[in-house]
Amino acid sequence: MKTPFASREKFEEIAARYGTPIYVYDERGIRENARRLNRAFSWNPGYKEYFAVKATPTPKILKILKEEGCGVDCSSLTELMMSERCGFSGNEIMFSSNETPEADMKKARELGAYINLDDYTHVKFLNDLCGIPETVCCRFNPGGVFSVANQIMDNPRDAKYGMTRGQMKSAYRDLLALGAKSFGIHAFLVSNAIFNEYYPMMARQLFELAVELHRATGAHIEFVNLSGGIGIPYYPDQLSPNIDIIAAGVREAYNEVLVPAGMGDVRIFTELGRYMLGPYGCLLTRAIHEKHIYKEYIGVDACACNLMRPAMYGAYHHITVLGKEDAPHDHLYDVVGSLCENNDKFAIDRELPEIDTGDLLVIHDTGAHGHAMGYNYNGKLRSAEVLLKEDGSTELIRRAETPDDYFATMIF
Repeated sequence: MKTPFASREKFEEIAARYGTPIYVYDERGIRENARRLNRAFSWNPGYKEYFAVKATPTPKILKILKEEGCGVDCSSLTELMMSERCGFSGNEIMFSSNETPEADMKKARELGAYINLDDYTHVKFLNDLCGIPETVCCRFNPGGVFSVANQIMDNPRDAKYGMTRGQMKSAYRDLLALGAKSFGIHAFLVSNAIFNEYYPMMARQLFELAVELHRATGAHIEFVNLSGGIGIPYYPDQLSPNIDIIAAGVREAYNEVLVPAGMGDVRIFTELGRYMLGPYGCLLTRAIHEKHIYKEYIGVDACACNLMRPAMYGAYHHITVLGKEDAPHDHLYDVVGSLCENNDKFAIDRELPEIDTGDLLVIHDTGAHGHAMGYNYNGKLRSAEVLLKEDGSTELIRRAETPDDYFATMIF
């Protein structure tokens, strides 16, 4: 059973003050998790976490992570602009984009961000557009499948991202000729891996590639970016990944591959989103209707426009009915929103306590890829975001959209 990070009384206070639906974030949990990650990788003097802005593009959250020593990973012009306004600059920013528009690339170059090239053709694109920086990164796609213990976890060959091994070598040679002095390697192979073996296995592959590229081209490898992929346990019976074990596994691969090759100065970067924020945010929503037809439905005031993952992926998010945590889970419900789409369901055939109109529900693990993926179908308005601060007070960190916001870009 999952336990919400705040009490029923605190959530009721938030609902009464700010209304529902609303996203709530746990500042204490966010800070403690960032410190845990930094401690785990402290064996690497140049280590830095570049939080994936796409996961939770909220300025207050980014500023908290900056205070904890994190950088940001951006994928678009507006994410770069937001990060700049939050005080990030230079190599505090990693720019990882694909099919990149000119304006986005120019902004990344202007800010002095680490630019992560997704394709071999982007070498010429970047050079023609704004020149090659002294340090540049290239994204690798190994192709084939990625497996752990003979279980296929993902299929990189089907992904649109990254370069082949041969293209990486050609890119490095071209970049060296164009004035680049040092290089990074980046790859993302698996999403939401909750087993401890993923990062060390991928790290070993990238470290071996780093040695190969250095020997083939003479390029100095400044950093290896392990990207994201460390997941969170959405189901209550799943175990959380152990970041200390993961970091120790990466260190072992580092010492076995890079150090003997004379590359013990390579910095390790990560680019985590879900792991950093997922468990430390929730969607608070109120039951507003009951429906009894061929199935039992509970209608809530949130919908897929507030949280897309269940409708888009069939993703599981645990639900707590506040005040009924110890009641028997003896009712079978579909918990649904009000969109004119039948996939607008937060839970299907879920065993829950009896739910009455007016009950508050906590939808867990929405701190990443939650509010960020919101949209306005059916004219729905995005909800507010609130920070539960370490001292127990609350702060509105994004107001709810209004009809005026919705109409602002329209020409009548």
